[in-house]
Amino acid sequence: MRKRTLSIVLAAAMCASLTACGGGGSTAETTAADSSNTETKAADASEKSDKPLRVCVVYTGNLGDKSYNDSCNMGAQKAVEDFGIELKSLEGTTAEEWKANLLQACDDGYDLIIGASSNIADYITENASSYPDTKFAVIDTTVDLPNVESISFAQNEGSFLAGAAAAMFTTKTDIPNVNEDHIIGWVGGMDIPVLHDFYTGYEQGAKYIDPDIKILQAFAGSWTDPLKGKELTLAQYEQGADIVMNVASGTGVGILEGAKEADKYAIGVDLNQDSDQPGHVLTSMVKRVDNACYLVIQSAVEGTFEGGTTKYLALKDGGVSLTDFSVIKESLGDKFPQDIVDKCDELAEKIKSGEIVVENYEGFGPQA
Repeated sequence: MRKRTLSIVLAAAMCASLTACGGGGSTAETTAADSSNTETKAADASEKSDKPLRVCVVYTGNLGDKSYNDSCNMGAQKAVEDFGIELKSLEGTTAEEWKANLLQACDDGYDLIIGASSNIADYITENASSYPDTKFAVIDTTVDLPNVESISFAQNEGSFLAGAAAAMFTTKTDIPNVNEDHIIGWVGGMDIPVLHDFYTGYEQGAKYIDPDIKILQAFAGSWTDPLKGKELTLAQYEQGADIVMNVASGTGVGILEGAKEADKYAIGVDLNQDSDQPGHVLTSMVKRVDNACYLVIQSAVEGTFEGGTTKYLALKDGGVSLTDFSVIKESLGDKFPQDIVDKCDELAEKIKSGEIVVENYEGFGPQA
């Protein structure tokens, strides 16, 4: 039985302004303990050792994706500022590179190695036991080993709200280029379980609003192929979708570009992407990867790192949310559908209270 934890400190570290649908805003600010406590603890840690903590983050894809990887890097850079850690970022676009980068980090003797996504999990599982004195962390999935700390998210809950918003949006035929068909789309990067958890919530949220809605689904097979993302998105618009959710990291740049090119609409992911193609992004499903990365580094700095544990960041913890619709509101003016925001606020409260239980893909969730 895996040991499960959900730290009160973690919940307190979440940005209070990020509440579903009502106050997303920018996610560039990574929050943890108040600044004075952070500085004091960092000073205490530095007194114990003249050498800074050496941290390596292994990415599946490249920085500059304006999405998942950039969010993770924001948390890491914040940790550099607050704790004076030594940081190395290793980027790669293939499975061979991911494995080689992880092994390189192990052999280079880093104190903490963070697998930034679930694609790294298998390589950590295979190798962490051979480096028992090294601390490992994995984000977006769970690895049950004594020197590995895992952090995962209720992306299904955030996606439920995104699906509900999309289902309501596709009925607003007074908005330019919204047709009478009740069809929405969804384009993912790699076909992996965590993205199926995204889709499970998206589908449930959409069908909560309209049980008969049609949802188009596609995978690009890559995190770094914006041309493929655009191609799949344009195809879904051709099939009648008014709005497509992006769940594709760097590939998602093409999804958002496709929305602008077709004069249609999209939903962003991970970071606040509302201004990437202003007037064409309804909202973004924010996933606080920045906080996850920051907090695991903080735990290693302060000596509270707990291997063999999993933290699960749900909607009620501030782990996921929707942005505040402000960019699209400015673009649409008096055509902006305020009822979507109001309904999402209502649904978010029902999820937090447990009145609505969002389904998980197999193997995900707080008890997974």
